Amino acid sequence: MTLCDMAVDVLTTADGREKTAKSRDYAAQWFAAREAGTPLEIGSATPPLRPSRPDAPELLDPRDVPKRKPGSPQGRIALLHAVAHIELNAVDLHWDIIPRFAHVRMPMGFYDDWVKAADEESKHFNLMCDCLEEMGSFYGALPAHAGMWRAAEDTVEDFMGRLAVVPMVLEARGLDVTPGMIEIFRKADIPSAVAALETIYAEEVGHVAYGSKWFHFLCGRHEEDPKDAFHTLVRRYFKGALKPPFNEEKRAEAGLPPDFYWPLTETG
Repeated sequence: MTLCDMAVDVLTTADGREKTAKSRDYAAQWFAAREAGTPLEIGSATPPLRPSRPDAPELLDPRDVPKRKPGSPQGRIALLHAVAHIELNAVDLHWDIIPRFAHVRMPMGFYDDWVKAADEESKHFNLMCDCLEEMGSFYGALPAHAGMWRAAEDTVEDFMGRLAVVPMVLEARGLDVTPGMIEIFRKADIPSAVAALETIYAEEVGHVAYGSKWFHFLCGRHEEDPKDAFHTLVRRYFKGALKPPFNEEKRAEAGLPPDFYWPLTETG
């Protein structure tokens, strides 16, 4: 199988645990081949417009998803369920970019970064599922956000737009909100959830950094100013303004300086 074939197989697998098992296995195959000096072909394949999804959770309009009150056990379950849903979408987002833009010539390091990120997102989904099961629930027990894939559909023909919106806006948002979630579970004395969220927090910095690195790479190829290009693309594809507060330290660590995102806190 080529790397694009592997990506499409992950995207067309519905069950979350099965999807992430395939994802992790294919990532291991990719890196084993790279280590052996016999890298797999990138190839080409046609990804689905939308990835396969299990029958549950029910997907609702974002406005219809019940509000979470994390002070209660059910609220904490709802919070972990929402994170699990985000992580499952992230698995698909990281695999989708490989066949979606396989026609664009990229260095092998690009594929290394994206396969590694997909592998880590798969681990994150399973960590969240394990926490949910420990708390007497499971992924699919609650309704979830139907808008998660919209960024992928909106940027289906725009490689730089995809990099700008997915890792550099949506994943960067995770850097802003995860410390607060960690504190919720620390106060509730749920160490497994604290450990899982701390793993996610540490590794998401790298995912944002990959987006920033390859966005800058493409800007260099096209002789575009990265900051101006980022502002143009985010205003084109992201609905609404970015909302502070921002985790400026972690964003800087990931290669996102304040002058990239602060101007986007105002519409227009």
